[in-house]
Amino acid sequence: MPLVSVVMPVYNSAATLGAAVRSVLTQTHADVELLVTDDQSSDSSMDLLMEFAAQDERVLPKTAPERGGAGRARNLAIERARGDYVAFLDSDDLWLPEKTEKQVAFAAEGDAPLTFTSYFKMDADYAGESTDWVPNGRVIRARGHVDYRAMLRRDYIGALTAMYDRNALGTRLMPEMRKRQDYALWLSIMRDGADARGLAEPLAVYRAGQTGSLSSNKLSLVKYNWSLYREHEDLSVPQATRALAGAVWQSLRNSRI
Repeated sequence: MPLVSVVMPVYNSAATLGAAVRSVLTQTHADVELLVTDDQSSDSSMDLLMEFAAQDERVLPKTAPERGGAGRARNLAIERARGDYVAFLDSDDLWLPEKTEKQVAFAAEGDAPLTFTSYFKMDADYAGESTDWVPNGRVIRARGHVDYRAMLRRDYIGALTAMYDRNALGTRLMPEMRKRQDYALWLSIMRDGADARGLAEPLAVYRAGQTGSLSSNKLSLVKYNWSLYREHEDLSVPQATRALAGAVWQSLRNSRI
C-alpha cells in the first residue's frame, strides 16, 4: 500500500484545525503521514497538534524556526516527506473519507504523476466533519486533463485536492514566492513535461474565506500572476499579457457563477 505524505501548513488555526486533521486520520486509505508545519502560531494550534500526535503516530508536527508564510511552511513539511505521493491540505479545509484511496487508485490506473479532484465549495463557517456526511455546496468540477498551456490561462487545480507522485517526479518544493506558490509548483511540474489529470468525483471541502473585496482580490491576481509569468515562467511580455488576460477573464467569469 503506497504511503501518502499529507502536507499541512498551520498558522493560528485552532478553530478549524481539529476537523482538518481528523479528516486525514479517518481516511479509508490508512497509510498516511500528516506532516504539519506550525508557522509560529500565537494561539493553541501547536498544543492541539501535540495532542493529536500523542494519540496517533501518523501526526508529525514541527514548528517553523521563524515566520515564513504558507509556502515556506509547506516546503518544510515536504522536505520531511517519506511517502510515494505528496498531497496537500490546508488547516481550514477537509477531505472526504475516501479521498486518498480513490485518488491513489486513479493515479496508478492513469499513470498520472500529478492528479487532482473535484471539490465542494462551502461557506467559511461550515463545520461538518464526521465520516458519514455529504456536503451540499457548490461543486468545483475537475477538468479531465490539463496541460501547461491551459494552466497558464487558469489554475485548474484546487490545492486541497492536488497530489503528485514522488517516485515519478522526485521531491518537488514550492517556489519561494509570497503568494501563488502552489500554482507555481503545478506549472513547474507541467513545464517539465507532465500533464495533470482530474478525477471528476468531489472528494474535498474548501471553506471559502470572507476576507478582502472582489475588486482587491482581482488586483492581487493581476499583480501576483504577472510576477509569476515573467519571473518564474520566464514568459515574454506578449506571452505574459495573453496569459494574464485569460486568467483575469476566467476569474471574473467564475465570480459570477
